[in-house]
Amino acid sequence: MVTFTLNGHKKTFDGDPDTPLLWVIRDFEKLTGTKYGCGVAQCGACTVHMDGFSRRSCVTPISTAEGSEIFTIEGLEGKEAEAVKAAWIAIDVPQCGYCQSGQIMSAVSLLQNIPKPTDADIDGAMAGNICRCATYHRIRAAIHNAAASMEG
Repeated sequence: MVTFTLNGHKKTFDGDPDTPLLWVIRDFEKLTGTKYGCGVAQCGACTVHMDGFSRRSCVTPISTAEGSEIFTIEGLEGKEAEAVKAAWIAIDVPQCGYCQSGQIMSAVSLLQNIPKPTDADIDGAMAGNICRCATYHRIRAAIHNAAASMEG
């Protein structure tokens, strides 16, 4: 049995400890904002925050979540989250939208750690998130927009 906090709510999972966190979130908790992309931690669609850090939930066994605090796109909050969400809309980032929850999760994590990121910081933090629509220039612009909106 694994006990963890998901989006501020205590949860228990009493299944196979090797079950990927992604499937616990999607299938057992019915939170479908976190997406399945590649299944091998290469695309970033499954990104969640676990104990304050971005994690690829498709390759994270639920057993490693014992006692952890996990946030998905549905539970994301705080000044960085609000700024990123607003910037995503203002810059019109999404096309198909499939990768967006993972992109937003990574962008928020970046701004929580580096409030005024450079292009190099953004490129480094977002390198593991693939957008098949290639909206990378809009993603970078949205992150700069979010950072600027949080100043002063």
